[in-house]
Amino acid sequence: MYKPAILCLCSLIAFTSCQTTANHRRTGQTPPPDWQAGEDTPPPLIPGAPDIPLPPTDLPSPVVPADSKDSPSTAPVRLGNSAAQIWVSTKRWALDNGLREPRAVPFAGGSAYALTTAHGEFTFQPGSLTSYWDGLELRLGYAPQLSSGEIFLHVLDARKTLEILARGLAVAASPRRVIVIDPGHGGKNTGARSVLDGRQEKEFTLDWALRLAPLLEQRGWHVLLTRTNDVDISLPDRVTFANEQHADLFLSLHFNFPGSGNREPAGLETYVLTPTGMPSSITRGYPDDAREIFPNNAHDADNLRYAVRLHRAMLQVNGNNDRGVRHARFLGVLRGQNCPAVLIEGGYLSSSKEAQLIALPVYRQRLAEAVANALQ
Repeated sequence: MYKPAILCLCSLIAFTSCQTTANHRRTGQTPPPDWQAGEDTPPPLIPGAPDIPLPPTDLPSPVVPADSKDSPSTAPVRLGNSAAQIWVSTKRWALDNGLREPRAVPFAGGSAYALTTAHGEFTFQPGSLTSYWDGLELRLGYAPQLSSGEIFLHVLDARKTLEILARGLAVAASPRRVIVIDPGHGGKNTGARSVLDGRQEKEFTLDWALRLAPLLEQRGWHVLLTRTNDVDISLPDRVTFANEQHADLFLSLHFNFPGSGNREPAGLETYVLTPTGMPSSITRGYPDDAREIFPNNAHDADNLRYAVRLHRAMLQVNGNNDRGVRHARFLGVLRGQNCPAVLIEGGYLSSSKEAQLIALPVYRQRLAEAVANALQ
């Protein structure tokens, strides 16, 4: 399988905790409140140059490993005076890859640009963090920008989103094909409660996992679960378990609930670890140091490929209620994984409509079948 060059942005690694729970012994820490809340705001714009958003001002320029060759299509273009203003012309990227240049297309709220590749179409808007791959919502790290009549992507979005997806969604697994399924929460860590009848998230995630396991085994996976009953397990224990089993994929299952004061959302959200150098889509008030490098960042490309495959399959079950594939850095259950890792929020227990669906065994079975089919 082709893997793009991994960006090396050396820095200190900070350790922060996350909300998800697991199935060995708990360390006694009190979990933070549910992290599902409102949307984080995009990076601020530079004073005096309102059309160019910047990464953190102290962030070094992206570095390509010495044994990698940077293609002309991702050669940095500086828009402005700062070393952090590093962008890629999508027109040049397309031409260098034998593709038609991006074309303007009508889009809700204004115009957008569509770039067609052999494996799918990438649609994006100037000034918006929301992009689409064949209609599936993806969150970018930096909003695309117009300059001198050309549309630019930040170099990290070009390398960590566009280039990965343009090469296809195939992922090479080892002959063992080990997957660790992580039913979120458990024991005294109940997770969210359904607005329908007060049933707890931990019950639904475990049922989903138990339905999924035999379906994956039928498809040739060796399946392990972080918990098989109602026990409370620490995040570090979940990560350690997956690493000790030499997992090829780690999949954490959850259902959502918004923070207080937010409008009632609904829909599917899928999370992977934020690539180094990017701001996260969501922070939930946790520190979000873009310079941090975690073990799971070695799997940025396959994280995204698996996330898109899973997200696309599950949208067919939930009626295409799409809240996007997103990046988060505070999710401790993802950061320490030595294999591709994805966290799925399969719907909102705060939504009366989705809570009714999630309560149905037949719906949870359909969710399990969608995940299994995505991992065929």
